Amino acid sequence: MEVYNTIARRKQTFQPREPGKVGIYVCGPTTYNYIHLGNARPLVFFDTVRRYFKYKGYDVTYVQNFTDMDDKIINRAREEGVDPLSLSRKYIAEYFKDADELNVLRADNHPKVSEHIPDIIALVDRLVKNGTAYVVDGDVYFEVRKFAGYGKLSGRALEDMRAGARVEVDDRKRDPMDFALWKSAKPGEPSWDSPWGPGRPGWHIECSAMSLKYLGSGFDIHGGGFDLIFPHHENEIAQSEAATGETFVRYWMHNGFITVKEEKMSKSLGNFFLVRDILAKYPAELVRFFLLSTHYRSPLDFDDEKLAAAGRGLERIKNSIRLLNEALARPEGGEGTGVSADFDTALDSCKASFEAAMDDDFNTALAIGAVFDLAREVNTVVQQLGPVLPPSARASLLKARRLFNAFNEVVGIFKVDRDTGEILLDGMPGDTSGLTEGLINLIIEVRREARKKKDWVTADRIRDGLKKLGIILEDTPQGVRWKKQG
Repeated sequence: MEVYNTIARRKQTFQPREPGKVGIYVCGPTTYNYIHLGNARPLVFFDTVRRYFKYKGYDVTYVQNFTDMDDKIINRAREEGVDPLSLSRKYIAEYFKDADELNVLRADNHPKVSEHIPDIIALVDRLVKNGTAYVVDGDVYFEVRKFAGYGKLSGRALEDMRAGARVEVDDRKRDPMDFALWKSAKPGEPSWDSPWGPGRPGWHIECSAMSLKYLGSGFDIHGGGFDLIFPHHENEIAQSEAATGETFVRYWMHNGFITVKEEKMSKSLGNFFLVRDILAKYPAELVRFFLLSTHYRSPLDFDDEKLAAAGRGLERIKNSIRLLNEALARPEGGEGTGVSADFDTALDSCKASFEAAMDDDFNTALAIGAVFDLAREVNTVVQQLGPVLPPSARASLLKARRLFNAFNEVVGIFKVDRDTGEILLDGMPGDTSGLTEGLINLIIEVRREARKKKDWVTADRIRDGLKKLGIILEDTPQGVRWKKQG
């Protein structure tokens, strides 16, 4: 496997700290609002990274934090007249609703800042005692000049950073680039006791303390968006390695920005979208499919036309799975082979292409291309089959279905039946009965009976009514097939 390592500025062969095991830490949201589209991309992508490592047989420990104490949380809580931690708890619950809709698996640990204050204080104290941090009036700052490697992640020289710095002027700091590890308490704000007086953590120290607690020094992958490279991840490296004297992270991975109609997403431009609002307009499986349709390091432009195009592609995959399931439901018998040996070879090729794409820096765009290849191969074979399946044909079709399931296990586009692991199409989330599909098939059966009685008016009314609802019926020698209008 090749992984693009931000700190090396190139792809590197992935070698875990411990054979067969992978530790991943991903920066989670600051919980003062519903998550937005920019939060959704790393959320979905790193979930896919974790899924692929599991697919490859690794034992994965996945940690994603919640910043549940921050200036933005305090300000929003003040506006709403509520307790900041209560506000955070509310939006953590709302986060899980959106994440579940997007089929994001729960992390092995979801640490919260408020629950790790002793760990944070211990890490800050270590930095103060070894001389890389200093105390001023109850505030604690990290002294960047004491860490020789400062700037190695972002590729910036400290002198250049000072020249272009947009930092608050604070004459108490020894250098404008020094950053807060601990902030002394202000009236009306939450605070905790510490060796330097009551206060609360700075932003950067939180992730260092929590990642080191759950994964230890030198863990495998730290992920987040490009916007976190500097200062957040740069500062994490400085304070962590200054405290431990060891490499903090082996591989740094960062996803690209999301634009909206080729403009940067921002509240001032009115193109700032909450995931909750997007999911009210588009199916969650389509949103996830769209987010994975571009390589993670490339910018991703979000607009209705591109979502519609992605929707048509997704329907092609779904229709192929429907055709496959329908074929497998046919009675078994006959003497012929049903499918050529070339089909099994093509299935193996699709699997190899999928894994090669994911092994090459998690190229989900190319991996999805392999899923389309699989759909095309399945469609071609199913069209050639008769109403009765030879045993060997069933074996090949079952192999194709296992491949669809395996690919979906990685990209996570479709929900699956909890008992069988089979992909759910058009059913309600968590519905193992396939309610929608069952109802449509029932309607088709009513139409078949009408046609048998030569009641063409009723038959045509059913066909036309379904078409208005976006369901297309196709009369074939093997029976009636249906698909969603793309």
